[in-house]
Formats: sequence, structure tokens, C-alpha cells
Amino acid sequence: MDYEPLPPEIAAFARAEMERLEVPGVAAAAIHDGRVYAQGFGATNVDHPLPVTPETLFQVGSTSKTFTATVLMTLLEEGRVSLEARVRDYLPEFRLQSEADAARMTLRHLVTHHGGWAGDYFRDTGRGDAALALIVAKMANSPQLIPAGTAFSYNNAGFYVLGRIIEAVTGEPFESVVAERIFRPLGMEISTYFPEDTIVHAPAAGHVRTPGGPRVATPWRMPRSIGPGGGVISNVLEQLRYAAFHMGDGTAPGGARILRRETLELMQTPQAEAGSMCAHIGVSWMLDTIDGVRIVKHGGATNGHLSAFELVPERGFGVTVLTNSDSGRELRQTVAEALREHFTGLRPPEIVPAAGLPRDPSEYTGRYEATLADLTVQVRDNGLEVAEGPPAKARARGAQVPFDTPAEPIVFVAPDRAVVGRGPRRGEGCEFLRDASGAVGWMRWDGRVARRVFPPE
Repeated sequence: MDYEPLPPEIAAFARAEMERLEVPGVAAAAIHDGRVYAQGFGATNVDHPLPVTPETLFQVGSTSKTFTATVLMTLLEEGRVSLEARVRDYLPEFRLQSEADAARMTLRHLVTHHGGWAGDYFRDTGRGDAALALIVAKMANSPQLIPAGTAFSYNNAGFYVLGRIIEAVTGEPFESVVAERIFRPLGMEISTYFPEDTIVHAPAAGHVRTPGGPRVATPWRMPRSIGPGGGVISNVLEQLRYAAFHMGDGTAPGGARILRRETLELMQTPQAEAGSMCAHIGVSWMLDTIDGVRIVKHGGATNGHLSAFELVPERGFGVTVLTNSDSGRELRQTVAEALREHFTGLRPPEIVPAAGLPRDPSEYTGRYEATLADLTVQVRDNGLEVAEGPPAKARARGAQVPFDTPAEPIVFVAPDRAVVGRGPRRGEGCEFLRDASGAVGWMRWDGRVARRVFPPE
């Protein structure tokens, strides 16, 4: 793919953000009206540094979910699956702790993160072709947080189930189906799910920011069992091939049709309200609007890799930012926003506080527990702030425990709805959910429903 460097002012901004946030390496690329811009910055690995280039491979994380959904939609067009079908129509063995929820779970629930069970589940079930079947079987112990179909709650495990459905319908390993239907037609020649495929290239190591500086995060590989939710390894140039496809008419560069245009549009059409991570969820895509223009996006986070992926189809614009540090959460956002504003003029909307809210801040305070984070909501300067830290299990590992995220203010924009005012999650939504008695029982943060523990246990 031919490309030119990023605009000089964006390159300078990316370098400054890397220094501010202690991110060892970044690759960023954008496509606008058919022209491609790409550049790498910094080093692949603080212990064994090589320069990051647009060809450097990173773990893209959860943007992988959109690959899974895209393959699913090819099967939908062939009449082999339906979003309204129940999971057990394809996987009769599917179980959760809640039999009622497992029985009524549909593919639509899965692709829109409305499954409702505890979905941050990352068990390694081995490298064999049975990896997905094994992890789906282990979900029989997964507790239900809210009833299926009730509300958006980000669910990694739901996409493992979709990957297993793809295997059951096609009779082929999941990764082979993605390669056949997406990677090869789009010319994504080195994108893969398998770390051993990256050895002959130049992969970036992930890093954790510690008081002593960035340290290489280990292990590097992702379990095969979680591939449909976050296993793609790629570079910014091949990610832009994927971006161009999703903004196009459904054909590959060679003319082969992968999806109909109306199917691509369906994937980018709101299917349900979301909140926290985005305003609405499409078929795997997260959807927002700025000045009436739809933003189609996803992002990813693995062990030391943070990424952003965003499309503005109406403006012929796509952007991806890949970083190799857990402190890249803020950088991926600020650099992607800078590129979007440069090429489209669209800026993040202003946060407008709702007058008089919250009326009683104390009804929201306390500790909230989720699989990936412990959250503390406390009163500060007549408002509220949220402090996020690793859960106790992560702290017990010792050497690679990162910094806690500094407490950030949340600004109420409606009853029980707030927006993060600054920091790595600036602009993300935060919602408080009430139980049957009307008391605040949960907080939706980073897309997940976190249970309130008050007083702390």
C-alpha cells in the first residue's frame, strides 16, 4: 500500500504525547478520500529496541470483534445464520449459570453486548482446534449480572461464542474462516491470530508503565480461546485496508464481493442504546455522532497494547492508532481525534453539565467491583470523582502492577448519567443503574456493569 507521512503537526503532536504518557512506540495511519497517511514513532521494545514503522505488528485487541461480526454477516447473507436465532440452535450444549438466560440467548444479544453475563473471561484452553469449544463449555459457571437483553454490558465472552458458532456452521477452525473470508480477499497478508506467524516480521512488545518506567509485558501471546474477542495481530496499513472495505461497497480490491453494501450499512446502524463506551451499538460497531455525523468505531486493549480504530464514512475518513503500552489509552484517543479534526473538521463535543445534578452526591458514593477493575466513587469539591485501580488479583502478581489511574471528575449530564471530564477516559459515559428499590446498585464504567459494594466488604 502506498502512503505518505502524517501531516507534520500531527507527527509532532504524537511524539509529544508519547513523551508525556511514557509510551515507547506508536504507529498511526489515516485514509481520507482515498489517500493514505501513515507513520511510526519510537521503539518496538524498551529492552531490544527497533524503530516502529507502519509495517510493525501490534495486537489490535477488541477491534477483532468487528472481524468476527463481519464473518458472521457473510454467513447471514448465505442464509446459514440469523441474528434472531437462539445460540442453542447452533450450539445445543451452550450453558450459563442462568439456565433461563442461556436458553433465550440470541445471536443479536451477543453482537450487541446484551448477553448480560460476566463476560471478562480469559481462560487459556490450549492451542488446539478445540480451544473455542472448550472455553464455551467452561462458561457454564459464568454468573448472570443482568437478564439477557436488558442493557448493554460489554462482553468479551459473547464473541467467543460467536466464533464457536462460526466453526459449527462452517466446519472449519475460526481463524481459517477469517483468513479465507476477510484477510486474503482484502490483501491483509501478514495479519494473523497466531503469534508464531509474527516471528519473521517485526512485532511490537507490549509494555506496562511502572514507577521505574515502561516494562515489557509478558506473556506476549494471546490465548487462542479468546481470539474472536481480541486476537487479531496486524499493522496500521492492513487495518486501513479493512477500514476502506467497511466504508466501501462490500467488494475486495480485486472485485470479489464479500458483503452487500446494505449489510455493511446494517452493521453501522444503531441496534440498541449503549452508554459509557458509546451512545449506541450496531452489529459489533460502537456508534456516536458529532455535529450530526456518524462516527463508527472500536478500540482494543490487551496486555500492554492499546489501540483505536474509527471510521467517518460520510467524510471518507478512517484512522487507526496502535500503541505498545497500557498508558497508550489516552494517546490513542488524542492522536485519533487530532487526525479526525485535521481531515474532517470534526471535534469532540463539549461536555455540558446538567444544572443541579447530582442532587445528593452521597447516594452514588462507595466501591464498585468489576472483573477488570476496582472503582471508588467519592465526593470532591461538591461533585463526584471516580478512582480506578486494578482488582486485588492483579495486585497480587506484584512486579507488573501498573499505576492506579488518577481519580477523575465525572460531570452529570442527565439523571444518573455522567461523562468523564478529563484524563484517559475523557468524554466516556458513566451511568448509574438502580435496583428494584430505587437505590443505586451498579455503575456502568468502561462499558461494563460493576456491582456496588457499600459499605465496602
